[in-house]
Amino acid sequence: MSRFKFIAVAAVLVGAFALALAACGGDDDDNGGSSTSGGSSGGGGGGSIALLLPESKTARYESQDRPNFEKKVKELCSDCPIIYSNADQDAAKQQQQAEAAITKGAKVLVLDPVDAASAGAIVNRAKQSQIPVISYDRLITDADVDYYISFDNEKVGKLQGDALVKKLKDDGKSGSIVMINGAPTDNNAKLFKQGAHSVIDSSGFKVAKEYDTPDWSPDKAQTEMEQAITALGKDGFVGVYAANDGTAGGAIAAMKGNGVDPTKIPTTGQDAELAAIQRILAGEQYMTVYKAIKPEAEKAAELAVALAKGDTPPAAADKVNNGTKDVPSILLNPVSVTTDNINDTIVKDGFWSVDEICTGKYAAACKKAGIQ
Repeated sequence: MSRFKFIAVAAVLVGAFALALAACGGDDDDNGGSSTSGGSSGGGGGGSIALLLPESKTARYESQDRPNFEKKVKELCSDCPIIYSNADQDAAKQQQQAEAAITKGAKVLVLDPVDAASAGAIVNRAKQSQIPVISYDRLITDADVDYYISFDNEKVGKLQGDALVKKLKDDGKSGSIVMINGAPTDNNAKLFKQGAHSVIDSSGFKVAKEYDTPDWSPDKAQTEMEQAITALGKDGFVGVYAANDGTAGGAIAAMKGNGVDPTKIPTTGQDAELAAIQRILAGEQYMTVYKAIKPEAEKAAELAVALAKGDTPPAAADKVNNGTKDVPSILLNPVSVTTDNINDTIVKDGFWSVDEICTGKYAAACKKAGIQ
C-alpha cells in the first residue's frame, strides 16, 4: 500500500470512530440515577419530558410510577424522549438533576419533590425557561406550579386512623398508640398526619409516643419503634400508626426483635407494597392504603404529553392551595385494604398478581382469604 493510500484509509477509520463515539455519547447520564429513553409508538410532534422522582426506598416509585408513566408517554407520543432521574432522597441532587434535564431540552418537568419547600427553587428555574411543572404525588409548596396530581392525602390519614381505631375498639382494647409518621420534608406526610390525628385525637386512645421519620426510612422507623418500646414497655401500647408500608415494616421488625407479637398489635400502612400485602395475610400488619398508582402515573403522562406538544391539557377538576396559588389539581381516591378486600382491590386491578402474592409460606394464608 502506498503512503498516500494509507493516509486516506486512516482518515476514514478515524472519522468513523469519531462518529461512533458521538452516537454513544448522546446517551451518557449527567447524574447518577438518570437516563433518557425515546418513544416507540403513538402520535408524534412532542418534546422531551423529564420525570424526576424522589427516592427508591419506597418500592412504588421504581416498580409502579416510573414504568406506568413511561409506558403511557410512549403510547401517546412516539417522539417524546423521557429524561428520567431518581434523587435518592437528596434534595440537592434533585436540583442538579432538574438543571440537567433543562439543559438537555426538557419541555415539561414532572416533579415529585424530595423536599416540598426547597423544590420551589426548581420551579423558579423552570419558569425562567418557560417550562411548565407538574407537581406529582407530593405537593410543591410556595411555588408557581402549573398542575398537581395526587390523592386526597388527608383522607389517606383518616382512612388509616379510622381503620386502627375501629379495629382496637372491636377488639375491646384501650390504652396508648405509637405514631410513626413520614418525612418532615414531605408535604404529604403532614397531610397524612393531620388526617390521622383528626380521628385518633377524639377516639379515647392516647398517642404516647410520636415520631417524624427522616427520609421515610424503614431503618429509622425501626429505631423509633425500639425507642418507643423501651420508653413504654412491651405492654405499654395497643396499636401502631405507621404512615406507610416501609415504616410499618420497620415498626414490625422492632416489635419482633423486642419480644412483642405484631399479630396482637394492629399496625397501619400505605402504598400496598407487596411485602405489606403478604404481612397483612400473615396477620403481622393490619391494613394498608391502596392508591391506584397506574391511573395517577397515566394522568401525569397525559398532562405532560399535552404540554410537551403544546396541546390543550386535560381538565383538572380540583384546586389545591400550595401557599402561592390555587393549583389546578387531579385528586384520586385512596382505598383502605385489609385481608377482607385484597382480592377485590389489589388483585382485581392487577396491581399485584396472585402468583406474586401467594408465594411459599403465604400460600395457605391466600387460600384462607380466598385469594387463588
